[in-house]
Parts: sequence; C-alpha cells; structure tokens
Amino acid sequence: MNRSWARRGLAAHFALPAGFAALLVVGATAAGLGGRLPATGVLILAGLVVYAGAAVAEPLAAAALGLIGWLTVTGFSRPPYAQLRMTGPVAARAALVLAGCVLLGVGTGLLVREVVPWFRLGSMRGDQPGGLSLAGLGGRRQAAGVLLAVAGLPLLTVVLVAARPHLDLTDDLLIYLVAVVTIAVVGGFWPALLAALTASLALNWYFTKPLHTLTIAEPRNLLALLLFVTVAVTVSSVVHLAARRQVQAARSAGEAASLLELAQTVLGGADTPTAVLDHLTTSWGGRAELAEQVRDQWVSVAVSGTAPDDAASMHVPVNDSVALIVSGQPRPLPGRLLDGFAAQVGAALDRDRLRTQAAQAEALAEGNRMRTALLAAVSHDLRTPLASIKASVSTLRQTDVVWTAADEQALLATIEDGADRLDALIGNLLDMSRLATGSLQPFLRPTSVEEVAPAALLGLAPASSVRMAVPDDLPLVRTDPVLLERVLANLFANALAHSPEGRPPALHAYPAGDTVLLEVADHGSGVADEFKLRMFEPFERLGERASGTGVGLGLAVAKGFLAAMGGSIVATDTPGGGLTVQVLLPVAAAPAASSTPAEQ
Repeated sequence: MNRSWARRGLAAHFALPAGFAALLVVGATAAGLGGRLPATGVLILAGLVVYAGAAVAEPLAAAALGLIGWLTVTGFSRPPYAQLRMTGPVAARAALVLAGCVLLGVGTGLLVREVVPWFRLGSMRGDQPGGLSLAGLGGRRQAAGVLLAVAGLPLLTVVLVAARPHLDLTDDLLIYLVAVVTIAVVGGFWPALLAALTASLALNWYFTKPLHTLTIAEPRNLLALLLFVTVAVTVSSVVHLAARRQVQAARSAGEAASLLELAQTVLGGADTPTAVLDHLTTSWGGRAELAEQVRDQWVSVAVSGTAPDDAASMHVPVNDSVALIVSGQPRPLPGRLLDGFAAQVGAALDRDRLRTQAAQAEALAEGNRMRTALLAAVSHDLRTPLASIKASVSTLRQTDVVWTAADEQALLATIEDGADRLDALIGNLLDMSRLATGSLQPFLRPTSVEEVAPAALLGLAPASSVRMAVPDDLPLVRTDPVLLERVLANLFANALAHSPEGRPPALHAYPAGDTVLLEVADHGSGVADEFKLRMFEPFERLGERASGTGVGLGLAVAKGFLAAMGGSIVATDTPGGGLTVQVLLPVAAAPAASSTPAEQ
C-alpha cells in the first residue's frame, strides 16, 4: 500500500456529505427541542462530529467540516434558529473549540493510520486500482466549475428573484439543485460544494421568510433547506464519482491501446529493446533508456528519444541488475503502463541475447560440421591421390628394376593425374573457406559466355569433352569471368564424372528476358527429387552418385559463387535420363550511346 496516500484518509466526497448531514441533524435537533438543548450542548455535539470526521477524512475535508460545524453552532445555539451570528462570545468560543477539534482529529487520524495499518482508509480513495473513488478532476475543469458557480449562481438568483411571484420555495430548491449538479459535472466535488453552500445561503436570504435575513420563520422551510443542502452535497459526490469513473475509463482505454500497440510491435517481430523504447518515446515523448549494472556501474544498453538535461527521471527496476529510466515526458506515465513497458523491454533484452547466443551456437555447430567433413575429406579423398603419387614416385626410384619408356609414361601420367586431383580438391576447399568467411569480393563486368566456357574446359583432363551450343547473338552477362569459369569447370567436372561412355555432357545457352540461361546436361543415372537441394550443400556426396572422386564441394562452390554474383542455380532432370544443372545470370546493361558530335 502506498503510504503517502494511505495517510490522507477518507476522500472529501465521502467524508463531507456524511459529516455535513450529521451536523445538520445536530442543528435540526436543537431547533426541534425549542431551546431545551443549550448552546454548550450544541457545541459539544458539533465538536464530536467534527473530531470524528477529521480523524477519518483527509486534511482538506477536515478543514471544510470544521467550517460547516462552526456555521451549525452559530446558527442553532439559540432561537431564532438558522440565523447566523458571526460575532459575539458564542461564535468566538465555537471557532476556538472547533479548530482544536479539527487539529486533534487530524493528528489522531494520522497517528492511528500509521500505527494500525488495517485501519487505513486509503482504499476508499480510489487512487489505485480497486478503490471506490479517484483524485479530483483536472485543474482546468475545477477552475471552470468555480467560475460557473461564482458567475452563474448570482445570475440564476437574479432570474429567480424576478420570477418569485410565479414560483414557490420547492421550485427554487429544485432549480438550484439542478445548478449544483451541473457545476458538479463540470468541475467536480469542491466547486459543487461551494455552489451548494452558496445556493443554501441564497435560498435562505431571498426565498425563505422573513426575506433578507438568515432567520427561518417556519420549521418546514428549515427542514426543506436542510434537505436541499444534504441532497445537493450527496448528489454532487455521486456525480463527481461518475465523472471520475469516466476519466478513469478513458485513461484505462488509453493505457490498453498503448499496451496493445506495444504487443503488436513485439508480435510483429520488432521485439528488440530499441524497438520497445522507440514505441515508448513515440507514444509518450521524452527519453527512455535501458541500463544494466555491470561491476557496480550502470551501462546503457539501449536509448531512444531526447530530454532536457534538467528533466527529472524515473527509474523502474526490470530485475536486480536492469532498470528502465524515463525522463522528459510531457505528461507523467501511469504506473501500470510504465511497469508494462519495463516488463516488455526486459523480455525483449532477454530474447535478443538468446537470439545472439543461438546464432553463435549455430555458427559453432556449422564450424564443427565443416571441420568434421574436412577431416573426413583429408583422411580419405586427399590421401588417395597422395598415395598414388607416392607409389608412382617410389616405383620410378627403384634401382633394381629397369622400366620401359611406356611404363615410365604411365607412372608419370598417374603422378600428374593425382597432382591435378589434389589441385582441384585444394582449390575447392580454399574457395569454400572464402565463401564461409565472407571474404569473396566478385568483380562484375560484361562477360561473354562463349569466351569463358572453353577456358573452363581447359582446366580439366585432356580427354574431357563437352558439347557446347552457344548462340553467336547471346547477350553479354554481368558477372565475374574468373568466378564464372570456376563455376562452369565444377559443373563440367561433375557432369563428366557421371556421364556414360560415348555420351558426353552438353552446355546449352539461351536468352531468357533479362537473364541468360545456361544448362549443363549429362545422361547419367540422375538424382532423385528429394536430393536435388541437398546436392548443393558442402561435403554432400549422394549415395546415388557415389562414383565421384571429389569431396562434395564442387556444386557448393558453384552455388556460392553464383549467389555472390547475383545469379542462381537449380537442378532438374534431363529428358531421357540424367541430370541438368541450370544457371541463371543477369544480362549486362547496354553501354550508353556516345553523345559527342562528330568532327567536321
């Protein structure tokens, strides 16, 4: 429970109607007894009511209750009743005694509410969720209510005085009651209380016989006036509560809308701490900062918005080491809304860090997978050509055997083939490492496929044969010719490795709108549809194509190079059996025509 408001006691719009009604009962009792209740008895009863009300009410209400008690004592201590006597020993003694009752009651209430927590009446104020009332309306509305009471009631009195021959006291009471209720709707309880007291005095002075005195001749008129004041104050309290409920509903609707927008921001994917703080400052202005305590120092994690250097700040703890700091807002943020923002920004920080950790773990797992695959490649695929080279060299160096020229040529050919295989494998490994580290920087320029394709074939085995069908009018493509040569070389090597004897693979090129389509087709056993995507992954060697001699990097390197150059690659079936790899490359823009005029 908030101690600051718990010490204030019962709200005025609860305490004053009850206290005012009790004081009016005291006055009516004194008048009804016809003098048998002495002035001292009236003062004692009024003092008890004021003391009890001051003990349970907020201080401002206690002061108003003391004033009403003083008016009751001065008006009902002796006949003629309801005539205010603001001077004399009775008025002075009543002022002194009732002021003491107010101070003693306020002190007693503060002490009791401090010592006995369960006695606190703060929950009746409604300043927190679940309370029965709310704090007063805004200053502008209260000022408008006071202005309406000060200006409107005298004008209404003039009109009613002019119409007095046509109206009776009951009509005047109802009209004044409507005016008091209107003022309560506009300005809240305190202006309505002022209007009720002013209206009661005007009714007494102008409309209750004898006129132009505060004396009331007929008891029924006194009862009517007492009931008017009681009903006016009570209705003003009810209207005040209804108006405050409307304000509370509007504020709650605004908070709910702001929280809904925040939830939509988070659910929409913008769930970083900065995005949450941006939403806060966009909706409420000012500056918002998320700070974390690291080694006894507060370190900024995310910041949004601006605020003056001298703006007051509010710290809202998110957890033991993280806090939300807001400052410079044009209007204060509601506590519940601020707690909601703090919870969301704390959760966003946790999710952001979890995403970072997950990305790091994924990168570590991918690195481990690459290292494991590389180790497997080194242990088998790289050792195979090394073993053949080592065996051939050892054979040539034997001194006890005389080799014919044909044998030497065969051994040298084995050595050369093994070296070529090693060169291709190591080249693919290096290319894959460049792709993995993001260090590949292609140099894109207009390139002719007709020139690059034959160069790609030169790096393969001398007996390699690929049929090429490239139209003469094929547009230039925007690519890196060196990288494209490596892509085609890998595709040719893959197609040659899986082509049956007598049916070499083929390269076909077609213009396709703003792109050029290259197709490398073989007539081998093909690849099942479920493996057509996996075949482009690093170190992926499908069981259906296990006859290959590489480490499963050729197609992965080709895909990585093409992605870096703005191209794409897919695998389809060759009509009649086999595999066709399709490559799409963007067409190079035509050079701008020269605008320089020809020399005369």
